[in-house]
Amino acid sequence: MTQLRIALYQPDIPGNTGTILRLAACLGMAVDIIEPAGFVLSDKNLRRAGMDYLASVTMTRHVNWQEFDAWRRTQGRRLVLASTKAAERYTDFRFAAGDILLFGRESAGVPDPVHETADHRIIIPMMEGQRSINVAVSAAMIAGEAMRQIAWSGNHIS
Repeated sequence: MTQLRIALYQPDIPGNTGTILRLAACLGMAVDIIEPAGFVLSDKNLRRAGMDYLASVTMTRHVNWQEFDAWRRTQGRRLVLASTKAAERYTDFRFAAGDILLFGRESAGVPDPVHETADHRIIIPMMEGQRSINVAVSAAMIAGEAMRQIAWSGNHIS
């Protein structure tokens, strides 16, 4: 089975990125960082939230959106964007092996051209009047659903 991946578009907060790296290590997912980040991508900045899990995760840095998008297309991977502008609930979406789950900047999401490039857009339903859920929490919710659908059998990881 092709590994699921989490992609972070120009992340702003090292603690969230470290938490997502830790999540990915525990779930057996790879992480793509689409630069520029809003902080220096260093072990020091990621260590507090990522702890000793950083050595267990495959992280790929992409110098910009264009390079990332070209790479994922050569890999034949679907891009699934988590967005507050989407209509389809993440629990109704059918994930597939090899999907890349894309999450935007904490401060601004993703720009319209990135939004339009995504193969699919999904939303986590929220109470009216709320802006967004923390990106690391959103990544955990959506990654958990994707893993439930395609990788987990009963109580065992396949």
